[in-house]
Amino acid sequence: MIIRARVLLSLDETQGPAPDRRVVAERVGTSEGTVYLVAKAFTQHGGRVEDVIGRKKRETPPVEAKVTGDVEARVIALACSAPPAGRARWTLRLLEKQVAVTEGIPPMDHSTIGRVLKRGH
Repeated sequence: MIIRARVLLSLDETQGPAPDRRVVAERVGTSEGTVYLVAKAFTQHGGRVEDVIGRKKRETPPVEAKVTGDVEARVIALACSAPPAGRARWTLRLLEKQVAVTEGIPPMDHSTIGRVLKRGH
């Protein structure tokens, strides 16, 4: 973002003709290709600086997290409950199997369950 702004400032023709693309690239510390692309974007956006130097809006929304606060609480509660018969304690693999059959908790692998439990401490 800063590089693009510096390129635009270097290409500003209000004080006289703009220097060569190579000279601008050396001054700003970027490639001639970047200077070309910034100038091209400036032209394509009708001279709106904000559109050239600003960040683009995401086209797709970010992926929803599988582990929400509710899911995290349920996994922690499950890990704190009594282990299955014949077992002294819960293991991550046992929790993985139990989570797969528990309604309201999306299936997750043992490493995700381990991260949830580690965060919950």
